[in-house]
Amino acid sequence: MAGLGGLALGAAAPAAGWAGLGGARFLSSARLPDQSYALIGIDGEGEEAFRLALPGRGHAAAAHPSQTIAVAFARRPGDFALVLDCATGEELARLHSPEGRHFYGHGAFSADGATLYTTENAYESGEGRIGVWDAATGFRRIGETPSGGIGPHDVKLVGGGGALVIANGGIRTHPESGRAKLNIPTMRPNLAWLSTKDGAIRNIVEPPEELRLNSLRHLAVAGDLVAVGAQWQGDEASAPPLLALHRPGRELIWADARLRDWASMSGYVGSVAIDATGDEVAITSPRGGTALIFDAATGSCSCRVAAADICGVAAFERGFATTTGRGIWAGRAADGALLRAARHRIEFDNHLIAV
Repeated sequence: MAGLGGLALGAAAPAAGWAGLGGARFLSSARLPDQSYALIGIDGEGEEAFRLALPGRGHAAAAHPSQTIAVAFARRPGDFALVLDCATGEELARLHSPEGRHFYGHGAFSADGATLYTTENAYESGEGRIGVWDAATGFRRIGETPSGGIGPHDVKLVGGGGALVIANGGIRTHPESGRAKLNIPTMRPNLAWLSTKDGAIRNIVEPPEELRLNSLRHLAVAGDLVAVGAQWQGDEASAPPLLALHRPGRELIWADARLRDWASMSGYVGSVAIDATGDEVAITSPRGGTALIFDAATGSCSCRVAAADICGVAAFERGFATTTGRGIWAGRAADGALLRAARHRIEFDNHLIAV
């Protein structure tokens, strides 16, 4: 893996940063009424701060840590990622996955913003890859490294920037088969820790055998705490735990909720977030129209929120902001109580990214 380089994008962002863009606090991809797609900036009241066109359906975005630059990723299996100066609307770069690769819809910047990491599928071999892009040279691709598993969906920076944590979902796919899952009988999801210094995998943890069909998909990080949301690939009548908590050097700790709460998720976590205090974790299910909130210390479920097509979730004040495919943004307290809401004539996509 290439080392970190200097950043040469200083002129692209105003001194006020993200807050200077209409008070932008969040990013989300969305489908518009005319069936086109856009990256939307959202303020702390849930109102639209800016809107930038996308060439196709987006999934998640990566926000630069200090500048108003965002990378909007295509939905899996996608081959584009758009680098946007959200202050000017300028397209700074358009990234394309190399031959034999596709993006998984997620990425992360290094702590200094000099490097972008992307989750990718080397689909002929089925092996996961982390692509490495140099922001100082127009987001030129400078390398890649194994992800430590199959199907790396989400990636986050941890350990003060010294490592990446990767949710390897374990599911093999191939563009010629669309979104078909090709290896369910043998899938082995894992959470992998990768050094940003040398690209070496430092640690891998897997679900126990009885949860082997729990595809680890989405991540949230606060300090040394990692929360990972899963998507169940087994019997649809089952209601397994879908949230695991992890700290370096330990095993996955599976969260505890009532059977009816797990059942309300329909086997599917669409997004996960940790609140600003690090005390609460939220997971969402658009399939179940449900969000569950957990105590991060004990892993126990503290409340359940019902909202049709809810998926996007991010830390907000002392609670969470959520979005739905029906255009609803909501700010909620840590106990799920509604603080404020805004309705939009758009369809928010899966993820809400705090900036």
